[in-house]
Amino acid sequence: MTGQSVSARVVNSVCPYCGVGCALSWVVDTANNRIVEARGRDGAANLGRLCVKGRYGFDYTTHAHRLARPLIRREQSYPKGALSWDDNGPHRPGGPVDPQTVLPHFREATWDEALERVGENLAGIREREGGDALAGFGSAKGSNEEAYLFQKLIRAGFGTNNVDHCTRLCHASSVAALLEGIGSGGVTNIVRDIARADVALITGCNPTENHPVAATFMKEAAANGTELLVVNTRRPAIADHAAMYLEIRPGSDVSFYNAMMHVIIREGLIDADFIATRTENFDALKATVADYPPESVAEFCGVEAGRITEAALRFGRAGAAMVFWGMGISQHTHGTDNARCLIALAMITGNTGRPGTGMHPLRGQNNVQGASDAGLIPMVFPDYQKVDDPDVRARFEALWGRPLSPTPGRTVTEITEGALEGAIRGMYILGENPFVSDPDVEKVRKALARLEFLVVQDIFLTETAEFADVILPGSAFAEKTGTVTNTDRRVQLGRQALRPPGEARQDWHIICQIAQRVGYPMEYADVAAVFDEFAGCTDSYASLNHTVLGDHGRWYPCPDPEHSEGEPIVFKDTFPRGRALLVPARQSPPVEATDAEYPLVLNTGRVLEHWHTGTMTRRSQVLHGLSPEGFVEIHPDDAAGHGIADGDWVEVASRRGSIRIRAQVRDRIARGSVFVPMHYREACANVLTHPAVDPDGKIPAFKYCAVRISRLAAKKSA
Repeated sequence: MTGQSVSARVVNSVCPYCGVGCALSWVVDTANNRIVEARGRDGAANLGRLCVKGRYGFDYTTHAHRLARPLIRREQSYPKGALSWDDNGPHRPGGPVDPQTVLPHFREATWDEALERVGENLAGIREREGGDALAGFGSAKGSNEEAYLFQKLIRAGFGTNNVDHCTRLCHASSVAALLEGIGSGGVTNIVRDIARADVALITGCNPTENHPVAATFMKEAAANGTELLVVNTRRPAIADHAAMYLEIRPGSDVSFYNAMMHVIIREGLIDADFIATRTENFDALKATVADYPPESVAEFCGVEAGRITEAALRFGRAGAAMVFWGMGISQHTHGTDNARCLIALAMITGNTGRPGTGMHPLRGQNNVQGASDAGLIPMVFPDYQKVDDPDVRARFEALWGRPLSPTPGRTVTEITEGALEGAIRGMYILGENPFVSDPDVEKVRKALARLEFLVVQDIFLTETAEFADVILPGSAFAEKTGTVTNTDRRVQLGRQALRPPGEARQDWHIICQIAQRVGYPMEYADVAAVFDEFAGCTDSYASLNHTVLGDHGRWYPCPDPEHSEGEPIVFKDTFPRGRALLVPARQSPPVEATDAEYPLVLNTGRVLEHWHTGTMTRRSQVLHGLSPEGFVEIHPDDAAGHGIADGDWVEVASRRGSIRIRAQVRDRIARGSVFVPMHYREACANVLTHPAVDPDGKIPAFKYCAVRISRLAAKKSA
C-alpha cells in the first residue's frame, strides 16, 4: 500500500448504494477513522467493477453535518414544520439541510433521556389509543438484521402491522404482480445471465445511470450478440447498444405490451407446452390482447405498428429472452397492470426457468430486496408470510412471545393519510426521508406536522428530522456489520470499517433499546444472532448464517451453502404458487390528464451521481461537485414553443405546487414530457407529483402528472 499511512487497513464490504450489490474493499485510515479509497472486489455481481458512487461516494461518513448526539425538540419551537423550508421552498438552496438553521430549535440530550422520552410517548399512545395509532417507516439502506428487528418491534412491541419502507415507492407494484402471478417477489435469473440471452427487453429503466455496473454486463452482452429491445419514454444511454429503441408515450405501457402479445399469439410464437403445463388463465389473456392489434394502438403508443410488430417478432422468435424493468414500469397508478403484462409476455413464450430467460425488476436501493424479505411490509411477516393467515400468525406469536394483529397494516402513503386524518398519532422513522421522497410534499408536510410524537433515527439532520420530537444519531453503512440482499437475491455480509461519530450508536442496538422502553425486551448477543433468528423463520434464508456467507455471499435459495453458492436461476420446474397465473390487463386512463393549462407530463427519476433524496451523495465532495444542482429536461420543440433556451431558469408548476429550476434542452426526452430528478431539495420534484396510488401495489404515480413550464423573466442567482 505505497503512499498510504502505516495505520491503513483494508475492510471487505458491500457498496451502500444501488441494488446491484457490488462487492468492494474500503481502505481505512484507522488513525483518523476515515475511508481513503474504495476498491472493487471480485464479487458475483460486479467482477471488481464499481460505478462513480461506489468508487467516490464514501466521504459522507465523515461530513461535518453528521449527527453525533441525541436531540430533543425545544418546547417553544412549536408548531412543528420543516424549519429550513417555507412556502417558497427551502431557505438555503444549493445543497442539503444545513443543521445551523435547525439546531437552535433542538437541545442535546443524553441517551437515557432521549430513549425514555421515546418510550414514554410511544407506549403512552399505544396504551391510550391502541397499537394502530402508531406506525413505522423502516429503511432499505440498512441491513437485513435492522429491518427484521424494526418490523418485529412495530408488530410485537407496538401492536400493529403499520410498518413499511421504500419498496412502496419503487417496486411495490412489481412485487404485487409477481406474488399474484408466480407466488414470489424475487427475480428469476441474475443480471449477468443476460450473456446467455438471445434477446433482452429492457423497459422503463435507465441502467447506465441507476444500475451502472449491471449496465456494463448488458452492453457486453449486446456486443456479443444479444439483441437489446429498449423501451422507454426518455432515451437511456443503453439504447445506444440496442437492436431497437422504441420511444412510447407516457402511460401507454399496457397497450404496447398487449399489442406485442397480440402479435406473438397471432404468429404462433407462443410456447404451447409451457402454457399448458406451467400456466393458467391463458384463454382470458388471449381474449383481452385480441383487442390490441398494433394498428389500433400505434397512435396512442406513439410507435408505428410495424415497429411494434418487429419488436414482438424478435422477442417471440428468441430461443431465450429476458425481461428487465424499472420504475418506469412500476411507478404508475397502473404499475401492477404494467408488470402483469411483462410477466404474461415471459410466460406465453416459455421464457423462465432456463439460462438467459426470466423476469428481473431491477431493485433500487442496496437492500430493498432484503428489507422486503425481512418483513418490512404491512401485509406480510418475513419471507412474505401473510399476517392474516392464522397458522402463520400463530407461528410468529410463538416465536416472538406476543399476540399479533391479524389486520394488514397501512402502507407508506396510507400512513401519511392516517397522520393527516389524526388516526396515526405517533411514528418511528428509521433512515427514511419522506418529506422529500414521498409525493405531494405539501400534503406530507401537513401530515408530519400533525403527529403527536415523532422519533427520527438517522445519520444526518434530514428534512423529515426537522419535524421530530426526538432525533437519534445512528450509524452509516460503513460503521456497521450486517447482511444485505441485492437485486440478484444474493445475500452478502457488510463489515464495519469505521467507528460511529461521537455518541452515535449502532442502529440495531437503538431499535432494541427502544423495544426495552416500550415494554418488549429484545436481547441478542450480537448482530449474527439477529440474523440467525430471522433466517430461522424463513424458508429462503434458512440455511444461511454470517459464517457461511464469508466475503462472497450466497444466492438464495441455497440448500447446501457449504458446497454451493446457491441458485442463480429459480422456478425451473414449478412456481411457488404451482402454475403461473396469467392476469389480463386493460389500458386505464392517466391519473391526471394534461390540458391547456397543464400541457406537459412530468417524469421523475435519478441521475448517475446522486442517490434518492441526496442525504448521502450531496455530502460527498466528488459526487456533489459533478452534479451540484437540479434541472428540468425538455424537448427542443417544447422548449421553442415556450420560449425557453438551454440554461434558462424556469418555473415548473403542477396543481399542487411549483419549483424554480434550470432548463436543459435535450432531444432524449419525448415531446410533451419533462423530466426532473428527485435528489435536489431546493428544486424538489415531489412538490409537483400526484399522491394517487396503484390500487394493488399502493405505489404513487411518480412517473405521470400534468405540469406547465414557463421561463422566468430574470435568471435566478446560482
